Amino acid sequence: MTERGNTLGLRLTLAFLGVALAAVALLAILTAVFSAADVSSLVSSQRADLTGAIATAAGDSWSQQQAWAGANLRPVLDLAAHSGVQVRIADAAGRTVATTPRFAPTASPSSIAPVLAGGQRVGTAEVSLTAAGLGGADSVLRTALLRAIAGTSGLAALVALVAGLAVARRITRPVARLITVTRAMASGDRSARAGKIKAPGELRELAAAFDHMADTLDHEDQIRRDLVASVAHELRTPVAVLQAGHEALLDGVTAPTPQELGSLHDEVLRLARMIDDLQTMAAADAAALHLTRERHDLAEVAGAAADSLARQFEMAEVALERRLAPVPVLADERWMHQVVANLLGNALKFTPAGGMVTISTAQRGRDAVLEVADTGVGIPADELPRIFERFWRGQAGAQTSGSGIGLAIAAELASAHGGMLTADSQPGHGARLTLTLPLA
Repeated sequence: MTERGNTLGLRLTLAFLGVALAAVALLAILTAVFSAADVSSLVSSQRADLTGAIATAAGDSWSQQQAWAGANLRPVLDLAAHSGVQVRIADAAGRTVATTPRFAPTASPSSIAPVLAGGQRVGTAEVSLTAAGLGGADSVLRTALLRAIAGTSGLAALVALVAGLAVARRITRPVARLITVTRAMASGDRSARAGKIKAPGELRELAAAFDHMADTLDHEDQIRRDLVASVAHELRTPVAVLQAGHEALLDGVTAPTPQELGSLHDEVLRLARMIDDLQTMAAADAAALHLTRERHDLAEVAGAAADSLARQFEMAEVALERRLAPVPVLADERWMHQVVANLLGNALKFTPAGGMVTISTAQRGRDAVLEVADTGVGIPADELPRIFERFWRGQAGAQTSGSGIGLAIAAELASAHGGMLTADSQPGHGARLTLTLPLA
């Protein structure tokens, strides 16, 4: 775990550093190029201006004598010495009239300007830079700029390294936490949770999703444990009765009378009903994954389910009232019939003789709603949250036959259809189960 975390952190840090260095390098190169161009342009402009000033001064000196012979060019040479440049004054034919010591026009870029007097060109002035004057300032400015760019780049790289380390640590710490929790769960620690972590939004969502998954797995594991315990408990009684009855018959303790054989037959039927319930539950689980949904009228499906149970209602002396309004839904007709039948069967089971069960369908907004209400014993408030759990039977259910999976199957099939099954009840005043489905 530590090795992976360090590797991820190192890679993230290097990635941040690489991006930062690339950006700094590009910025430094562009800054150096444009700064050098600006400095060169400035130097050239200054050199041209200085050349023009020297040419004007030389022209004034020529005007005093109207010739180069005897012209006083000392002010021109002093100006050049003061400015730190080399100067050569030439006549109209290009012959050198005066020059500063060690004038070398090829040593550095030079500027040439005409010397004018009375509007006529009487010569030229050529100016070149020296290392001690404007040319030296040019070199010093370039060097200073490069040093500033290099220092800034180094500082930026250091800041990028520190920021990369901080961000990498912030990202890898929750990842390492998730790895630890995952390994703990793989080792059998079902209580391991990531909890609330300080991390970017996506990692917080990942941790929350992981904890939700762990809670779901715990819940499913508990359901499986309860299923095994419930099946074992339900099977124990009929198997024990069958075993005791057969042993009594084999030992001759009990005669094989019709009553004794009928009792054993009832236990066999009880086992068969339990097996049928388990098969129905398995089929419903598979159906939830492979529904064939088509357009149907929920009222017609509910009417067909009510017709199939009409005889049982008559035998139990429970009235069945229908208030079925047409409402279209997309459903698998077979399994939606099963849902309605389970709801009606559950209502019939807990409604005493002389009571009434009402089934109704209607449209509410953009939903199709089916309600099954009864006048039975009702459901205690503390039992309402658990009535859709598999094999769960409340106090009233313990006194009736059944395995406690009817409402669980109905709720799962409702969810598979994109709907929801809810319950509302007041003890002693019956219960109301509501199935909500999207309209077709």
